[in-house]
Amino acid sequence: MPKLFPILLCGAALIPAQAMAATPAIAFIDATVFDGTGAAPVRESVLVQNGRIVAVGAKLKLPAGTRKVAAQGKALLPGFFDVHTHWTPGGSPETTPQIATAYVQSGITTVNDFHQQPESYAPRRAWLAQLVAPHVNFAARISTPGGHGADWADQATTIWINTPEAARAAIKSLEAYKPDLIKAFTDGWRYGAAPDNTSMDRWTLKALSDEAHKRGWSVLTHTVTVERGVAASMAGVDSLGHVIQDRPATPDEVAQIAKSGMGMAPTLAVYDPDKPGQPKADETRQRKFSYALKNVKALFDAGVPISVGTDAGMPGTPHGLSTLHELELLVRAGLTPAQALVAATQTSAKVMRLDGDRGTIAPGKRADILLIDGKPWENIGDIHKIAQVYIDGRLVSGAGAPPLPAANLAKALPSVKIAALVDDFERKDRRSSLDTLRLETGDGGMDRTVEITQTVPREGGGQALLLSAKMAMKGDAYAGFAVPLTRGSVVPVNLAGYKGIRFDIRGEGAYVLRLNGLDGVWSAPVSGGAQWASVEVPFTALVAAAQRGKTGPAFTGDGIVQLELGGSREGGQRLWVEVDNITFY
Repeated sequence: MPKLFPILLCGAALIPAQAMAATPAIAFIDATVFDGTGAAPVRESVLVQNGRIVAVGAKLKLPAGTRKVAAQGKALLPGFFDVHTHWTPGGSPETTPQIATAYVQSGITTVNDFHQQPESYAPRRAWLAQLVAPHVNFAARISTPGGHGADWADQATTIWINTPEAARAAIKSLEAYKPDLIKAFTDGWRYGAAPDNTSMDRWTLKALSDEAHKRGWSVLTHTVTVERGVAASMAGVDSLGHVIQDRPATPDEVAQIAKSGMGMAPTLAVYDPDKPGQPKADETRQRKFSYALKNVKALFDAGVPISVGTDAGMPGTPHGLSTLHELELLVRAGLTPAQALVAATQTSAKVMRLDGDRGTIAPGKRADILLIDGKPWENIGDIHKIAQVYIDGRLVSGAGAPPLPAANLAKALPSVKIAALVDDFERKDRRSSLDTLRLETGDGGMDRTVEITQTVPREGGGQALLLSAKMAMKGDAYAGFAVPLTRGSVVPVNLAGYKGIRFDIRGEGAYVLRLNGLDGVWSAPVSGGAQWASVEVPFTALVAAAQRGKTGPAFTGDGIVQLELGGSREGGQRLWVEVDNITFY
């Protein structure tokens, strides 16, 4: 008897079954269905309409006009998840459209991106809507002052907290951006290779988790030590974002984590000591990886939900392929191939609180579907034999798929024009005249320069921006601010028609003006004095910064995303500068 689902769920909407006849249905005929629950594969057909699975069974009554996909001899599975990735320009591939394509072609249909600042969510969501892409969830980043993830980012990217009150305030501040989940950097261990960062205490993490859960947001943590993993299990988080790996967990520690219901996404792929193209791992790294494998198996055997994440975007961890490799590494850790497949589907969906929408082959679920030539529940290597990928019931990759749209072939969004006035600092909400959120661009690191930017009254009326800083005790101490030229620095700008930058400055000393672009950074020195002065910097004065030891590209004015101004001083010194009326001329 086929399993039927008379009403189609689509977000919060309920679509009557008769309305589904408005669009042609798709039926996968006589596939070997591995439904993601761990049940034995069954030969049956699957009917899809309006992006949802409508029925599953051996004999289905198909609506008129149904497109049939002959699936005899092929495995049909739910699309895979990767709950831990970084869509960063330092990864492989480097650019958003190519990253999206890599995931789609590897059968990964839902991905968490842990890398972006909340200001970028809306323009990135609009960009992704133009692409053939997986479903991408954006994680808001929260750490401690001096913590991992906060040591290089300002608070527009990673919020810093160290009390329960600050945790609750941080979560509330994110509401307008509508993040899909929270990434909490709770563990400062630097793998024994460098001095530790700070860590988040259990009371702060508990407050963060409770406040996030009120909004339906999952909480995944950067946690890599056994002790901090146990602490996280007492704080109500949904999943560790890495495997605990400093030592083997004791039976009591394993039991505590299992009792909590907290899951773990091991990201074995990023820690794999045998990654191609990477330096040979030393004995310490090999030992930690052996601890990681043992802890995965011990926690899985105790009932801890194991999901699939990779940390892709980090060195030697390419997007797409690393997710498939993660399943192979879970099998190496001791899971069966079938158990690894469940981790990549149903369990990952549950960790993300999405299991009511996707993650299994069942009526009502989103039709994110893979067809594979092989039996990956017997031989995990068969996951590389992907024949077709469907997202929301639409064929996006594999035999018969339409060509990728032009947006997937581009490396960036088209550049736009902007108004001449960048910022006159008259707004009181930290936003520029372009309606973008100003960033503090300090030096980062374990010992980082302390800086504050704020608007202050200017003699004669109006406001200016004051940057004040106490420089870190290091040779490259720097303090600065940047004005994104579009929201979240996502859409690039073409400055054709302008000749340079003009602004007012007061503050004795040397500074540097930069234009940051998708293809490089161009800068020019400027200086200030005790009195206000107007400065003009023609584009012809900008010099390209070296990239990977090579001279940077010539300035064309295209692909620019930020204007930055800052200065360097000796360690321990103070810096202050006021700036006003930044405009292109």
